[in-house]
Amino acid sequence: MSRRAPARLAGTLAPGRILAGAVLLAGALVAAAAGCGGGRGEAETVVRFWGLGREGEVVRELVPEFERRHPGIRVEVQQIPFTAAHEKLLTAFVGQATPDAAQLGNTWVPELVALGALAPLDEAIAASAAIDPADYFAGVWDTNVLDGTVWGLPWYVDTRLLFYRTDLVAGGPWPPRSWAEWRRAMERIRAAGGPARHAILLPIDEWPQPVILALQAGAPLLSGDGRRAAFQEPRFRRAMEFYTGLFADGLAAPLDQSTISNLYQEFAAGSFAMMITGPWNLGELERRLPAEMQHLWATAPLPPPEAGMAYPGASLAGGSSLVVFRRARSPAAAWLWLEYLSRPEQQARFLELSGNLPARRSVWEAGGLAEDPRTAAFMAQLEHAVPTPKVPEWERIATRIAQAGEQVARGARSLDAALAGLDADVDRMLEKRRWMLDREAEAAADRAAERSEGAERSDGAER
Repeated sequence: MSRRAPARLAGTLAPGRILAGAVLLAGALVAAAAGCGGGRGEAETVVRFWGLGREGEVVRELVPEFERRHPGIRVEVQQIPFTAAHEKLLTAFVGQATPDAAQLGNTWVPELVALGALAPLDEAIAASAAIDPADYFAGVWDTNVLDGTVWGLPWYVDTRLLFYRTDLVAGGPWPPRSWAEWRRAMERIRAAGGPARHAILLPIDEWPQPVILALQAGAPLLSGDGRRAAFQEPRFRRAMEFYTGLFADGLAAPLDQSTISNLYQEFAAGSFAMMITGPWNLGELERRLPAEMQHLWATAPLPPPEAGMAYPGASLAGGSSLVVFRRARSPAAAWLWLEYLSRPEQQARFLELSGNLPARRSVWEAGGLAEDPRTAAFMAQLEHAVPTPKVPEWERIATRIAQAGEQVARGARSLDAALAGLDADVDRMLEKRRWMLDREAEAAADRAAERSEGAERSDGAER
């Protein structure tokens, strides 16, 4: 099947429209989980699990203990490269060959829910003594909730914040508590460093940075339950104006990822004083910067638009989630595996193996992450993490946002023209979604009218 075929199929189902067997499967997860596993004399149950990237490798270390606790269950882990995972998942759905459970990037959840590929988890969560929704970061948990239904469990989390050179940001208030204070700090850094130094690295072909600023400004990004683009809305315009102004005034260089020769060497050389990036760079900077520079870098949460607003400002609710597929051959055993991976002690072990930040607050507190200044900044930022729009088209929309920002930053289009073009393009992407949601609303109205007419006929017959 063609590369684009699964995406077209995803657009044909509204996010809240779940196939009829989903509710029955949710009940099966609860009813069978307590007894699943059996004894050594019973037939073995196999859980097929797809893990992505390095996580798919290190999660194998957690299998032996799970199988020891559940001697009737065997877990088969298949490692899928992140670069191929999205297409492989969609192809597996179309071919009715999905695994029992898998790791997903949490922005992929809406697309697979729209396809009817996933099993709802609400009843299993409610019956579980191991899963406490209040122990998760609220914004990350919310990435797995669509139309009030939970479809995944956060496995590990990430978000983005400031990494900075402590020696280069000195000389003024730090960390900044507003966009204006942040910009003044960048102007001070630029003036002190001369033409060889930019204040901040913002790869111009990345979408997270402009989207984060928009979320901080309270921009909805989409309107009407995801039916329409909202990029000419004043709050998004304000965020994009701030973002592109950093390039216009020389505070950031218009570099794309391919032209950044070595991020860590440039950071060490002082070519830029700060960057907005994620937790994977905690380990990278510890490995790649020389020992004499390890005390010269730190992390800080992102500032909000205005002084006096809640600090820190918003950032992305990222990470990976654990899901059960609707066509799972062993749904109850798959749930036991997900529940096991979600337990605090396994989250702590997974942190040791992978370096990924745990999804549960209790693990941060018990493991000392909340006390380490570099990781404590991530915990503070995660308390203010928010989901991106939960529509299957989000990946394409995000790419188009980055393109619009690049057009303005390079002087190819005015801000007004770029935002108008962005609205028009995203509206076209959402055309099928609008049609499906409208069709679903009409069907719901027809069903309500039929129920009302039936009630009137019943009343008339009784009289």
